[in-house]
Amino acid sequence: MYFLFAWRYFRAKKSANAVNIIAWVTTIVIAFATCCQVLVLSVFNGFEDLVKSLYSSFYTDIKIVPASGKTFTLTQENIVQIKKQPFVAGASMVAEDKALLQNEASQSVVTLKGVDTNYRIITGVASKTNTGTFNIGTIDDPGLVVGYGVQNAADISMNAAFPPGVVTIILPKKNKGIDAADAMSEGNAKTNGVFAIQQEIDNQYAITNIDFVKRQMGYAADEYSAMEIKLLPKQNAAEAKKKLQIVLGNKFLVKTRYEQNAGLYNTMNLEKWAIYAVFTLILIIAAFTMVSALTILVLEKKKDIGILRSMGVTKAGIQKIFLSEGLLLGFAGAAIGIVLALIICMFQLKFHLIKIQGGSFLIDYFPIKLIATDFLMVAGAAIFISFLASWFPAYKAAGENIGLK
Repeated sequence: MYFLFAWRYFRAKKSANAVNIIAWVTTIVIAFATCCQVLVLSVFNGFEDLVKSLYSSFYTDIKIVPASGKTFTLTQENIVQIKKQPFVAGASMVAEDKALLQNEASQSVVTLKGVDTNYRIITGVASKTNTGTFNIGTIDDPGLVVGYGVQNAADISMNAAFPPGVVTIILPKKNKGIDAADAMSEGNAKTNGVFAIQQEIDNQYAITNIDFVKRQMGYAADEYSAMEIKLLPKQNAAEAKKKLQIVLGNKFLVKTRYEQNAGLYNTMNLEKWAIYAVFTLILIIAAFTMVSALTILVLEKKKDIGILRSMGVTKAGIQKIFLSEGLLLGFAGAAIGIVLALIICMFQLKFHLIKIQGGSFLIDYFPIKLIATDFLMVAGAAIFISFLASWFPAYKAAGENIGLK
C-alpha cells in the first residue's frame, strides 16, 4: 500500500514544476553514479584477472622459502614426502640470487633463478618463451633463458641463423673469503631463449640450470633457496599451505601465490575501492537533492496527509509512504544505472569499443569481468543511501499536526 501511494506521488503532476525536476535530477545522478561504479569495478575485475593470469605463468600456487636466511636444507626424503601430498601436482627446487650478466661491452644485474627440469611443468614460462627455446642445459653446459627486458639491457642477440651466444654470469659465493676473488664466481652460459610475461618479471629474471648455480655459489647437495609447488586443479591454496606448514615446521615459510605478490594485489584492491568510494560520494551528494525533493513534496501534500490521518493512517504509516517515495527514487536510479552499465559492458566484451591509448600494454582494450556481488553491493549502497536521505523528510511529515480545512 505504501509503495502504491509513493508510486502515485512519483507519477503525479506537481503544482511546482521544480519538484519534478529535482526528482528526475536525483534519479539521473543516482543512475550515473551506479553506472560508473559498476563499470569501474568491472574494469578493475578484468585487469585483476589479466594480471593474475600473467603472474600465474611465473609464480606457482605455493612457494616454500626459509623462515630466516637465504637458504634451507631439504633431504631427498623430505622432498619426496612433500611431492607425495595428495594435493601436489608437481614441484621444482630453486637456487636463486642476484647475479651480474656480462655480454661483451654490456652488463645487467638480474635475479638468477636456477631450476630443475620440473620447472617447465609447474609454470608457464616455457609457453611464454617466444624467442628461441626454453633450454636450461646441464651443470657443465648451462643454458640461459632471459626476460625480454633483460635481453635488451644486456644486449643479448637471438638469431636462429647463428649458434647461441655465450654470456658470463658472476655470482656471489655462499662462504665468502677475505679475498675479493674468492667472494665471487664466474661461469658461462648459452643464451637459448627469451620469455615475455610481464614487464616487471621480464626486466628482472634470468633462468638457468640449478646444479650450475649451486656449484657456482658453493651450496651443499641438499641446500636450496626455495621450493615451488603446483597444486592439482580445484585445490584450495590456503588449505594446502596449512597442511604443508605442519609437515615442514617453523623453519620454513609457506606462501600462496597471493602472498608472494601481496603488495601488488593489495595496491590493486586499494585503488579499486578508492574509486568506488569516490562514486559513493556522488551518491551521497545526490541524497541532498533527494532531501530537497521530498521536503517540497511533503509541503505540497499537506492536504493529502491530513486526509490520510483522518482516515486512520498512523504517523508511522505516513512516514512509510514518504520513505517509500525516497526508496522508489533510489531504486529507479540504481536500476537505470545498472542496466546502462550492463549494456556498455556487453558491447565492450563483444566489440572492444573502448581502447587503451599508447599501444604499450599487453592488450589494446579495457578488459571487463562482471561479478554478481558487485551489482548487489552497488544497488544496496544506492538504496541504503536513499533510505537515509528520505528518513528525515518522512519523519518530519509524520510529526506535523495537519488539520483539514
